[in-house]
Order: sequence, then structure tokens, then C-alpha cells
Amino acid sequence: MNKTPIVSIIMGSTSDLPIMEKACQFLNDMQIPFEVNALSAHRTPDAVEAFAKGAKSRGIRVIIAGAGMAAALPGVIAASTTLPVIGVPIKGSVLDGMDALYSILQMPPGIPVATVAINGALNAAILATEMLALADEEIARKMEEYKSTLGQKIEKANQALADVKYDFKTN
Repeated sequence: MNKTPIVSIIMGSTSDLPIMEKACQFLNDMQIPFEVNALSAHRTPDAVEAFAKGAKSRGIRVIIAGAGMAAALPGVIAASTTLPVIGVPIKGSVLDGMDALYSILQMPPGIPVATVAINGALNAAILATEMLALADEEIARKMEEYKSTLGQKIEKANQALADVKYDFKTN
């Protein structure tokens, strides 16, 4: 198996790891090589720019960038690369992540950042995997298998609800 990372997960601070680890776990489960780093658009801007400019030449195909508060990281990365960037707004301030969401969503023309829900790192990894699946049959097969299990989870949950008893419950 190729161990060269093709997805890069970047977060503004290691305090974002509890959210971003959902992306790590999904990519790991899908057997997609990835890397994880903490870089700050405000505290290490030169390192962020160097990372973004060098990512493609290192084999990275998709970048997932999580950030809270001013959340400049995904946009700064997108400004310095032609790779797709998926932003994960992280709840962490008095504005409950809305500040990060708006910061990531409101990119100027020419610098898009795909944006998932607040704390939506799992969906970011799923979206990255779907992007990779366009050019990789094995990843596409794994995605089809994963998606087919989603309905099964709901069916099992509904069966469990059928066993819950209340005096006036009719189903």
C-alpha cells in the first residue's frame, strides 16, 4: 500500500484535534494515506504559505483545513494552491462557530473553499474521499460500500425503536 499522503489535514491549533480526528479516523478506515499538521494562518503565516505552495509537489491531492474564530487558515491555503481545499469551521468562541463558518464561506471570487458544517470534519473527509474516488476505482468502491451502510444504520435504529414500549405508542 502506498504510504505517501494524498490528503492533508491541517488545523489551526492542536486544540482542534478532538474535532478533526473524525476526519483522520474516516480516512484511516478507508485506507487513504494522510498527514496531520497544525499551522496557524496568523501565527505562522510563512509556514502556511510554504505548506500550501509545496503540497501538490509532495503528492497531496486534497486539503482539509479546520479553523475556529477568524478561521483564515482554509482561505490562506486556498490562495496559495490550486488543490481543492475543504474548510471545517470549528466551534470554539463565544459565537459558537458562526464566526468561523462565515469566515470560511465568504471567500472572494477565484479562491473557493468547499465548506462543511460547523465541526463537520467527518463530512470533510467524506467529501475529500469522493473527490479522490473520481480518479481511483478502489476508493470509489469503498465509498459505494460506505454509502450503502448508511441506510442500514437507520433501519437497525428503527427496529430498535419498535421494541420501545409506551402505553399509548401505536407502532
